Amino acid sequence: MRFGLFIPQGWRHSLTDVPPEQHWETMLSLLHYADNAAAGEPIPGGPWAWDSVWVYDHFHTTPVPSTEATHEAWTLMAAFAAASQRVKLGQMCTCMSYRNPAYLAKVAATVDAISGGRAQMGIGAGWYEHEWRAYGYGFPRAGERIRALDEGVQIMTQMWRTGSSGRFDGETYQVDGALCYPQPLQQLPVGDGGAEVPSIPLWIAGGGEKKTLRIAARFAQYTNFAGDPETFSHKSRVLEQHCADVGTDFGAITRSADYNVVIGENQAEVDDRFAWIESHFRKHTPGERGEQEIANWRTGPLVGTPEQIVEALTDFRSRGMTYAITYFPNAAGDRDQIELFQRQVIPALQD
Repeated sequence: MRFGLFIPQGWRHSLTDVPPEQHWETMLSLLHYADNAAAGEPIPGGPWAWDSVWVYDHFHTTPVPSTEATHEAWTLMAAFAAASQRVKLGQMCTCMSYRNPAYLAKVAATVDAISGGRAQMGIGAGWYEHEWRAYGYGFPRAGERIRALDEGVQIMTQMWRTGSSGRFDGETYQVDGALCYPQPLQQLPVGDGGAEVPSIPLWIAGGGEKKTLRIAARFAQYTNFAGDPETFSHKSRVLEQHCADVGTDFGAITRSADYNVVIGENQAEVDDRFAWIESHFRKHTPGERGEQEIANWRTGPLVGTPEQIVEALTDFRSRGMTYAITYFPNAAGDRDQIELFQRQVIPALQD
């Protein structure tokens, strides 16, 4: 199993206790920490392996919009690329309709060049209606957003592999000879022969069974869908059937999931973590939405002692989940939970 780490960028009120002039320093410090961990350098606790770092592609805070900072994802990708050496760099997930796909392909290829071949493309149809309307995108019905995802993925894939979009006349996007040079540094196998072409790994995010998972079956190297263990297994079976239908290798797609992590050496420590979560969200998102956010933390599968979390992840791994992207509360101010997870959870699950 491989592991990714979300860097606090503000979207989930993760920088509210940090002065604005210290936001970048805070993000950079955690990026360097994860980058050193990936190298096995001597940081407290030993040589752990964070495979990747992640941010969210959102403009306004959640669960309610506020004036608290939310730093933009692809700007951070470029900055992270220049400021790190080893970890992969992802977004969970880029909203297809927030940027023209030809432009986005060019941005991602540039990040790949800066990073030396570490860019990842987490991509989805988008859902945060307030952002869409506030930024002037409207809010198309779900079918239209998913069609934009499908067409956009086709355009980006073509541009990375060949250097040009060619002519594409879709219902949502039309491009004609958009060039993408430099092409990505990364090489990915295509077709039955396994020939490698320039490309950036696609993480298709979402569990829509009729369309999103079919797009994933056609184009993804990774999927990302949430749910309890039974739901994860069900979505996996749906994806497998789509792969059979379109003639792709289900086994070649890495299935991932995102998790809130609340970890303590014992129940008393776990309770202390929840006391902070409750205080934080009641302060910054009071009312029903804040209480729902607290409930989401309490009911997550990765809550408890290291032994309990290893047991939960072992069950997910038996269902085919081999990549966990983790989000820790108060990561901007306290790395104790991250370090405990590194010391006692990651080594028990690494391949």
